[in-house]
Amino acid sequence: MRLCLGRLNWPPEAFWRATPREVALALGFGAPAALRNGAPDRAGFERLMRRYPDERARKCEDGR
Repeated sequence: MRLCLGRLNWPPEAFWRATPREVALALGFGAPAALRNGAPDRAGFERLMRRYPDERARKCEDGR
């Protein structure tokens, strides 16, 4: 709790709403390699865009 409230500067409400997994990731424990190594490269970013398309972009492609 001290790390989240002090070091991460979370407000108490954010700490109490966070799941144990969110706290662990915020503190750098168990983070996937992609998160530990920073931003994805262009190919990784394009994979993310295909996997999680923007709703507005999807409407434009469908003509709606």
